[in-house]
Amino acid sequence: MDRLTEMQIYVAVAEAEGFASAARRLNISPPVVTRAVADLEARLGVKLLNRTTRYVRVTEAGLRYLEDARRVIAAADEADEAVIGINGEPRGHIAVTAPVLFGRIYVMPGIVDYLQRYPATEVSAMFVDRVVNLLEEGIDVALRIGELGDSSFHALRVGSVRRVLCASPDYIAQHGLPAHPNELQNHSLIVAASLGMNAEWRFMEQGKPLSVRIKPRLAVTSIDSAIDAAVRGLGITRIMSYQIAQELAQGKLQILLSEFEPDIVPVHILHREGRYASAKIRSFIDLMAERLRANQSLN
Repeated sequence: MDRLTEMQIYVAVAEAEGFASAARRLNISPPVVTRAVADLEARLGVKLLNRTTRYVRVTEAGLRYLEDARRVIAAADEADEAVIGINGEPRGHIAVTAPVLFGRIYVMPGIVDYLQRYPATEVSAMFVDRVVNLLEEGIDVALRIGELGDSSFHALRVGSVRRVLCASPDYIAQHGLPAHPNELQNHSLIVAASLGMNAEWRFMEQGKPLSVRIKPRLAVTSIDSAIDAAVRGLGITRIMSYQIAQELAQGKLQILLSEFEPDIVPVHILHREGRYASAKIRSFIDLMAERLRANQSLN
């Protein structure tokens, strides 16, 4: 068995944390997977995996080799695609990540469109509210909301969003509109995500930062739940504008204190293109960029 195939099998086992599941993923028999990993460890003289009857875990040496193996496989894939050419029909697998709500509302329709346009492609989507390491987790394209740190990855800005306060028309009719962020302490407040019961909301007042200490009546770990509570008239919540675009359009929520909003938050497509042009990734990025830039909720 050639070295590249051994690497591909090892990566599959490490990611699936099991030999049988890796075999199913690769559509080969479990004994072939077991033998390939054993041959690889014997050739390297290093134990890459810890095995028990219940699980398979990567060793410290195995983790380093996993990162290198992913890079080698990606480079081989890119070289193959370069021979086909950027104008060839996109084909193959793409791994995409995005925040949960952003992925569901904006990215998933683009993925469906992409798969329908290009029948020879497959996509796996990881929607999670954390920063995903593209290299370590084998991700090709990431949708990121927020300022980007220094990175060797390529970034394409496709829009921006705002941090907004919102409440239902019923709540506003009952309790009135706050005229200044300091008046929020007199209102029923809903905090989303993991800020807890003692939170601080930041605003801008005449170009200067303004922090307001708040004590929420409700704190939840789910953004969906905070939005639902606000729609039901419980109180005011602070959320990203894209997360309530539908509720705003339907009149279920209204934005408050917009003159005190902090700076806008950029939206980028981040990708790890290498030396060679990849038809599948380039076409996916072009499609997503066009869709997102055309969306009024993001611009």
